[in-house]
Amino acid sequence: MRIFDAHFHIIDFDFPVIENQGYFPPSYVVEDYQNETDDLNVLGGAIVSGSFQGFDQEYLLKALKVLGLTFCGVTQLPFTVTDQEIINLNENGVKALRFNIKRGGSEDLSKLDYFARRVHDLVGWHSEIYIDAKELPEIVSTIEKLPAISIDHLGLSEDGLPYLLKLVDKGVHVKATGFGRVELNVENALKLIFDINPDALMFGTDLPSTRAKRPFGYADIELIQRIFDESAIDKILYTNAFKWYLK
Repeated sequence: MRIFDAHFHIIDFDFPVIENQGYFPPSYVVEDYQNETDDLNVLGGAIVSGSFQGFDQEYLLKALKVLGLTFCGVTQLPFTVTDQEIINLNENGVKALRFNIKRGGSEDLSKLDYFARRVHDLVGWHSEIYIDAKELPEIVSTIEKLPAISIDHLGLSEDGLPYLLKLVDKGVHVKATGFGRVELNVENALKLIFDINPDALMFGTDLPSTRAKRPFGYADIELIQRIFDESAIDKILYTNAFKWYLK
């Protein structure tokens, strides 16, 4: 079994960390992540900027230097960022732009169409959206036309699953992450998404599982192993995300 961890956070208090919605995260540096995943055969992954990191890039660039070339960054940026700044981030391993609608800390949805197209055209980035999928109808017409989009944490809710599945059918990718924070039947959601598009699901640990009702556990991987055959398991745990981020 090999893993490309499509979603985890590094929280380094040597750099700015800001309270978000009354929440202040714990420290979780690269060494903590490496220790916690030491027995998982993680061959690469994506460090995702959290709401509590705002538009800070320095923590991310430092972590990427330590983790190496098979890891990349997913960052939050103001839409006023210059092309050169985006190009510099890309050259240093950042590969995606995040819109955190659930928690804030990023640009808002009014900038989605312009900003997602801009980073894709400039450096080939996709954009990631952290949103409760039941809110997707408000932006579905925009998302359907964008070049490359993924949705975090299985879309979070059972009510949102039908809207999420329609987007999967249009080519949107979905992170099989945060099983301890969602309000849906995870096994059912995984099966339905995979049946529509076998390339869509991308597993991630979501470590250190900030604000989740329960943290990531090995049982989350075992669930995937129980549901799917070997070929599908490798796609979900490794290949789909590797191609999405590092192609």
